[in-house]
Amino acid sequence: MIPAAGRGTRLGHGVPKIMIEIADGVTVWHLLHRRLRPWAEHVHVVLSPDGEPLFRELAELAELAELDSAAVSVSVQPQPTGMGDAIFGAAGHWAAYDTILVVWGDQANLSSATVRDVMAAHPGKGLTVPLVAMPQPYVEYELSGRELVRVRQSREGEECRTGGLSDVGVFCLATDGLREAWERYAARPLGRGAATGEVNFLPFLPYLSQAEGWPVTVVPVSDPAEARGVNTADDLEFARQAYLRCPD
Repeated sequence: MIPAAGRGTRLGHGVPKIMIEIADGVTVWHLLHRRLRPWAEHVHVVLSPDGEPLFRELAELAELAELDSAAVSVSVQPQPTGMGDAIFGAAGHWAAYDTILVVWGDQANLSSATVRDVMAAHPGKGLTVPLVAMPQPYVEYELSGRELVRVRQSREGEECRTGGLSDVGVFCLATDGLREAWERYAARPLGRGAATGEVNFLPFLPYLSQAEGWPVTVVPVSDPAEARGVNTADDLEFARQAYLRCPD
């Protein structure tokens, strides 16, 4: 599933970031769909109330006949209350499957190889997450053996360490017991981000590892570019140049 309610505010765009054009007629959505389709029985996209009709229009222009079929569906996150809320608010769309693959809606630099490696490595239980070492990570994962100890987030005022491990916006989880674990996590005090006040998803991952005893499988990623979402004009230009070099 793809949480994609975020707008490209810093980019000066009036559309969800998933709809931003990377090349002539090619949007972030087209790239993500192309990479996920070989591995996903169903792709669900969570959009903002004003983004949902725009996305449907894009799908119609692209002649995406499978929208609202067994292959692709959309739902609306009424308020921008965080990724955790987006994912679990749409639980009805993924609960019937054994595995959920969550991909942020601005990961234009995600490679098909990483998606393939994650799906191959996932043991059918627990959490599988691809991580890459970054000179200055925006988020940082701290592990101890196979236990995920902490996820630091710069956007919440937490300091990430130089050379730390970052995700690439991809998370593979078993669905058995997942929604119930989230309900237990969300019921705890201090469940919102210190700076944003959002219902964040990333701090839930160390909770799964430590409190719920979920196994964590790490898939190494070699290219730091895959961690780069589309948040600024520089990010967008980077994604466009990367696509021109390697459209696949």
